[in-house]
Amino acid sequence: MGTAVETPLSSKARTIGVMYLLYFLVAVLGELLVPRRLVVVGETVNLASFAIYITVTLLFYGLFKPVNRNLSLLAAIMSLLGSIVGILGVFHSAPHHLSPLWFFGPYCILIGWLILRSTFLPQILGALLVLAGVGWIAYLSPVVGSALSNLIKGLGILAEASLMLWLVVKGVNERRWQEQAARKAP
Repeated sequence: MGTAVETPLSSKARTIGVMYLLYFLVAVLGELLVPRRLVVVGETVNLASFAIYITVTLLFYGLFKPVNRNLSLLAAIMSLLGSIVGILGVFHSAPHHLSPLWFFGPYCILIGWLILRSTFLPQILGALLVLAGVGWIAYLSPVVGSALSNLIKGLGILAEASLMLWLVVKGVNERRWQEQAARKAP
């Protein structure tokens, strides 16, 4: 009776998905704790969620380097900047006019574009992330954000949860990832 052997890339893709899921769970917990007079605990949990998200960002950078190294790096930088703004916000040190969504919106767009250009993940995931990123940027507009708030949040959750769950359950098409990486090798 043979057993399936998981390759390092499949394992890495699933790890990214699990870390992404952990981020969501920790972030939601932080948001639930802060308004319930557990501010210090909630903000500590929020800091932990940013640490996890930074890890996810670095893992995504490695995953998408074969698609386009420069865009993957730009996406990572946008996510790291958004995380810094979010962390500063926990300490009430971020400028009031600067939302992490100014960075996370473009991050979603860039990751979505990288997925669309990849051969190892379904394009629908990329399209959803591009739409979610555009939605996060539109959410920052007082008119659009207030009128479509629930729709934008729902789209963002759908897009990111779809990617996260795909990575946990399916991983990536390793053969296609290897082919794309080989084409980009110097």
